[in-house]
Amino acid sequence: MSTITNGAAASLGIPRVPAVRNRLRDNPVPGAKRVLLAAPRGYCAGVDRAVIAVEKALEHYGSPVYVRKQIVHNIHVVSTLEKKGAIFVDEVGEVPEGAHIVFSAHGVSPAVVAAAAERKLEAIDATCPLVTKVHREAVRFARDDFHILLIGHAGHEEVEGTMGHAPERTTLVNSPADVATLEVADTENLVWLSQTTLSVDETMETVRLLRERFPQLHNPPSDDICYATQNRQVAIKKVAESAELVIVVGSANSSNTVRLVDVALENGAKAAYRVDYASEIQQDWLDGVATVGVTSGASVPEVLVQEVLDDLADAGYNDVSQVVTAEEDLMFSLPKELRKDANGREDVRGLGGRIRQLDWQRP
Repeated sequence: MSTITNGAAASLGIPRVPAVRNRLRDNPVPGAKRVLLAAPRGYCAGVDRAVIAVEKALEHYGSPVYVRKQIVHNIHVVSTLEKKGAIFVDEVGEVPEGAHIVFSAHGVSPAVVAAAAERKLEAIDATCPLVTKVHREAVRFARDDFHILLIGHAGHEEVEGTMGHAPERTTLVNSPADVATLEVADTENLVWLSQTTLSVDETMETVRLLRERFPQLHNPPSDDICYATQNRQVAIKKVAESAELVIVVGSANSSNTVRLVDVALENGAKAAYRVDYASEIQQDWLDGVATVGVTSGASVPEVLVQEVLDDLADAGYNDVSQVVTAEEDLMFSLPKELRKDANGREDVRGLGGRIRQLDWQRP
C-alpha cells in the first residue's frame, strides 16, 4: 500500500476486504428504527473530476501512471486506483523521467510544477478548480502588495500548495486560538483566504477574531470554502437535530470528513463516529438508538455508504429517508489532455460531479 497522507508518511491502513454481512444484531430499542440519510453527501465535482482523470490517464497512457500524494483523501479510492495501475508518490523526484504524473485534487505549488518540468514529466493537473481559484487569488493579492492571512491546517496539501503561490506574503492561521498571538508587519493591507475544506462556522469565527485585531482586514471576492463542504455541513446539521447516532463515512486524513463528526455533535447528535468501512460499526453504538444519521465526506464513493446502509438493515434499520438540504448539479471539465478518448473522440466522461445513484435510490 502507498504511504501518503497529508504530506507526512504514514500507513494508509489495511487494504479493503469484502464486507461481512450479518455482523450487527437486530436488538429492540424504544421507538421505530430508521435511518436519516444526509443529502448532499459523498463525491463532489472536484473529487469526481480528479478520480476520473486518473482512470482516463491509465486508459490513455497505460500503467503505470504516477500520482503525487493521494489523488483525494480516501483509502478506498486510493487502493482501488492502485489496483488499476496508479502509483502514488510523495514527491515528483520519485517518478522516472518522462513518465506521466497527475497532480492531486488538493493542488500544488509552482515549485512542484517546476520540479516536474525539470524531470521532463508529462504532468496532468487534476487540481480542483475551486482550489485553483484560491491560488489565483493568492497570486493577485500578493502582486497588489497585500499580506495574506491563510486560514487552514498546517501540513495539509492544499495549504502547502496555496502558500507556495505567495510564500513571502502569506501567514498561516491554524485556528481561532492563533489569532491572539498573530504577528504581521503591515496591518493595513491584509486580506484573508481559506482552505476550501474547512468548517464554515470555525472559519467565520476565525475571520471575526481577525477583524477584531485588524479592522482593515479585506475579504476575498467570494467565500473560499467550497460549495460541497458547506452543503455537507448544512445537511448533517439538519440530520443531527433528530439523530441519536451519526455515522460519517470517510478517511481520517480528510479534513471535511472529520469535521462532519464535530458538526453532528455540535448540532444535537448524542454520538457520532467516523468509519472508513461498514465493518467498523460497533454493535454497542446502536444500543437504545432508534434514529441513525448517515453521511459521507466529499471524497467518498457512494458504494461505501450503501455498505453502511446494508449493515444497518441487518440490525433492523430498514426505513431509510433522505434529508435533502440542497441540490448539486455542478460539473467540471476534465484536464484538457483527457477530454477525448484514446481514439480522439469526445469522451462522455468529460465532466465530473454527477450523482451516481444506486439501486435503492432509483424510483
